[in-house]
Amino acid sequence: MVDDQRQAIDRFEAIYQAHYAAVAAYSRRRAHDPVDAQDAVAETFTIAWRRRMELPEGEGALPWLYGVARRVLANQRRGNRRRDDLSVRLRGPEPEPPGVEAELISADERRTVLAALGRLRDNDQEILRLAVWEELPHREIAGIVGCSESSVAVRLHRARTRLGREIGKEERRVGQEGHDGTRRRAEGQEL
Repeated sequence: MVDDQRQAIDRFEAIYQAHYAAVAAYSRRRAHDPVDAQDAVAETFTIAWRRRMELPEGEGALPWLYGVARRVLANQRRGNRRRDDLSVRLRGPEPEPPGVEAELISADERRTVLAALGRLRDNDQEILRLAVWEELPHREIAGIVGCSESSVAVRLHRARTRLGREIGKEERRVGQEGHDGTRRRAEGQEL
């Protein structure tokens, strides 16, 4: 068994050495961006490594690699197109540039959320950051934190609920003290 694995590894290395330049050129000619081409080559050979026991012998290896590269590039284009479409939808119409007041409100909201987030347990903070800041799907979060996708959904829901409560507490605290930490003397007094 060890000899079979060693032979498969040696064969993969030989195929990699023999066909890397051809697969790289194939990808460069078809990708719109040099980085996309490099990613496609890396993904092609990663797939070839995972499926090294299925790699065809001799002259069949290069067409097989081209087929893999073709599918990788197609997936890449679809992903880029979806990302671009989503970006356009999320942007929507160009908003009016915010005035000074809007920027202050936004900064206050950011401080409130970050203060509330800082009071959560580390596990809650991490799952919220993975979902919101890193924009990872539940499947990927599950792999990172070591639980099932359904557990991620439950943990994320609970963390969001706790964050909402902490934001409410922070807003009440700020309403009583003001952002500079000094206690307001009268309700509704200007800062």
